[in-house]
Amino acid sequence: METITKPVAEIIPEVIRNLYERRSVRRYLDRAVARELIEQVIDAGRMAPTAMNKQPWKFYVLTEPESIKEFSKSIVKTLAKEMMHEGPAGIAKLAVGALYNLYYGSLLEGPDVFYGAPVVIFITASKDEPWACYDTSMCAQNMMLAAKALGLDSCPLGVGKSVEHTPIYYKLRIPYPEKVFLALVIGYGDEKPDAYKRMKDNVVYVNDLQPAE
Repeated sequence: METITKPVAEIIPEVIRNLYERRSVRRYLDRAVARELIEQVIDAGRMAPTAMNKQPWKFYVLTEPESIKEFSKSIVKTLAKEMMHEGPAGIAKLAVGALYNLYYGSLLEGPDVFYGAPVVIFITASKDEPWACYDTSMCAQNMMLAAKALGLDSCPLGVGKSVEHTPIYYKLRIPYPEKVFLALVIGYGDEKPDAYKRMKDNVVYVNDLQPAE
C-alpha cells in the first residue's frame, strides 16, 4: 500500500470539498474514460466499510457505447411493460419517467437511462447477504467521491436494478445468487448542476434535551 505523503491538514479539506462539490450529473461528453481511472474509482469503492468485513460486492463494467445503448433500451422497454401492468398509476409514472429521460436523452434515439455516460458499472452482491444493501451503498458513495477527485462526474441509478428483468440480462454474466443493487455511471460531465438546498433542522442532540418529568 502506498504511503500518504500529503499532510493530513491538506487532505481533509480536499475530501470535504469533494463532498460539497459532487453532483449527480445527467449529461456527459462523448469522451472515453481511461481504464486506469475506472480502476482507481473501483479501488476507492473497495475501501468502503462492510459488515464483518465481508466485502460482498462485485463490479460489472460496460464501456462500449453500443452495449450501453442496448442495455438502456432494454431497460426502458422492460420498465414500460411493468408500469403498464400497474394500471393508471403505472401509466402516469411511465409518462413522467419518459418525459424526464427524454429531457436528458434524444428525440431520435429515445430515453437513455444512462444519460449518455461512457461508463456504466453495475454493483452486485449476493442476495443472501443481509447487509449487502448498506455495503454497496457506501461503496458507491466512495466511488462517486473518487470520481470527483479524478476530474470525473457520476450519477447513481437505482433503476439499474431493473436490468435483471430484461431479456439481455444474461449478457452481463452475473451468476446466481448475485443481484444488482444499483448502477453507477461515470464520465466527463457536460453540465454543472447547482446544489439543492439542504435541510438543517434534522439534528437532535439527545443529551441536550431536558429529562422528561
